[in-house]
Amino acid sequence: MENTVAEVLKPLIEQRADPFIYRHTDGYYYFTASVPQYDSIELRRAKTIEGLASAQTRDVWRKPDTGPYSELIWAPEIHFNQGAWYVYFAAAPSREIKNKLFQHRMYAIRNTNANPLEGQWEFMGQVDTGIDSFCLDATTFTHKGQLYYLWAQKEEGIDGNSNLYIAPMETPWQIKGKPVMLSKPEYDWECRGFLVNEGPSVLKKNGRIFISYSASATDHNYAMGLLWADENADVLDPAAWHKSEKPVLETCYEHKIYGPGHNSFTIGEDGSTVLLVYHARTYTEIVGDPLWNPDRHTFVKPLRWNADGMPDFGRPSIA
Repeated sequence: MENTVAEVLKPLIEQRADPFIYRHTDGYYYFTASVPQYDSIELRRAKTIEGLASAQTRDVWRKPDTGPYSELIWAPEIHFNQGAWYVYFAAAPSREIKNKLFQHRMYAIRNTNANPLEGQWEFMGQVDTGIDSFCLDATTFTHKGQLYYLWAQKEEGIDGNSNLYIAPMETPWQIKGKPVMLSKPEYDWECRGFLVNEGPSVLKKNGRIFISYSASATDHNYAMGLLWADENADVLDPAAWHKSEKPVLETCYEHKIYGPGHNSFTIGEDGSTVLLVYHARTYTEIVGDPLWNPDRHTFVKPLRWNADGMPDFGRPSIA
């Protein structure tokens, strides 16, 4: 029996923005996201996607009271890299805005326990990109034996809040080489409210490497874009990447799902279906800055595929 629209539109987890779901070799799904208070890193795990909604949560790291990473803990992601668990996140020294931007830098914590909800998390320090500016939304992926770091950052001389950059990693908490810019806000749908490219996520399928990302302000204008390259291309060569001129997922007024974005990808329980994990709002009447509105909810839907091997994101929450 097919789901009704009402069932399909139900969030998996309410008030969790920037959601990240990772399916590990132990058979568990691991979930983390920005919590509304922006003060900690929360993990949960379950054997099924649905099970994540009611799974017990654990705060594995909390911000200190003062210091360079003592405010606004944003967009954590959990990865298993080179035999250990890592959470990458962004944090700021205060809530002060300087030069029209927050002051976030990127950091990593590590846990060598088999179950990352147990054991001790070790603070590994700042992930230094060599560019001293606002940065956030780091993810990692391995391609042809090399671990890569992919993130969003402000660069002097380029209009807007952030662009997308990539660099190889020396260790799971250190990059090597000079960052390479892959995308910057240039189309109208990337420049609504703010000029933003952020929240990259990587998917490898059908002989290609795909990078989804999010653009514009975090209200109903938020939308998702797509980069792609051949799997045999040099991922550090900007010319190897193609960019969609139009958003691949955006607000659906018909179904009242607004500002979909900051996604991740995971694999369904059948071991093959690619699932799109993203946050969205269910109303537009936001009082004040949307950043402080807690009602960005986690949604999950299957990704479909066109005959040419390209992903079809469809509409928010409608498979």
